Amino acid sequence: MGSIIELTAADGHKLSAYNAGPANAKAGIVIVQEIFGVNHHMRSIADRFAAAGYAVSTPAIFDRVQRGVELGYTPDDISAGRDLRMKLTDAAVIADIEAAAKSLGARKLGIVGYCFGGTVAWWGATRTKLFAASSAWYGGGIAGNKNESPNCPTQMHFGEKDGSIPMTDVDAIRAAQPKSEIYVYAGAQHGFGCDERGSYSKPDYDVAQARTLEFFAKHLG
Repeated sequence: MGSIIELTAADGHKLSAYNAGPANAKAGIVIVQEIFGVNHHMRSIADRFAAAGYAVSTPAIFDRVQRGVELGYTPDDISAGRDLRMKLTDAAVIADIEAAAKSLGARKLGIVGYCFGGTVAWWGATRTKLFAASSAWYGGGIAGNKNESPNCPTQMHFGEKDGSIPMTDVDAIRAAQPKSEIYVYAGAQHGFGCDERGSYSKPDYDVAQARTLEFFAKHLG
């Protein structure tokens, strides 16, 4: 289990983060939330990476709009999460993931994100130089930034039946980023990695998680 700490971003904004993992971890991972805040699922994800031996930090990016956001997965929650996300600037989000990275100290770092966080994980690769590897799970905004140049190895995971990310977007990303590892999970929907959603697919999650851990082991050591 981890603990809630306070971070300070470069612009002076203070935000909370769920940090976990062994104190002697050689590598660290910044975990970026979905549009539902740092809720029970995101803390569970963090604990899984911590159990794999990483120091992890999951910044509460929505603290810039509303502190302590923990949403569920109903249509109303989805609407609320989208409204909160639209009030954030890209620059503010980057500042917050950089603060999380700083909290992990002088370690080799990776970044992983889900949904909105998947897009942010891509930004972590292209708009900062803090990370040695980036794994993005069903990031719907990646296609719109597909021509940005990553500063580290990148990996992406998409569900074939994702209603918000058409396969034409995935094909466009693949064409723009031929060096990125891009995986498509047959029949999987958006959020297939979240065991608190109806779209959860354990077989696909297990494969994607194994690929993510292998990817980080390769690039973070």
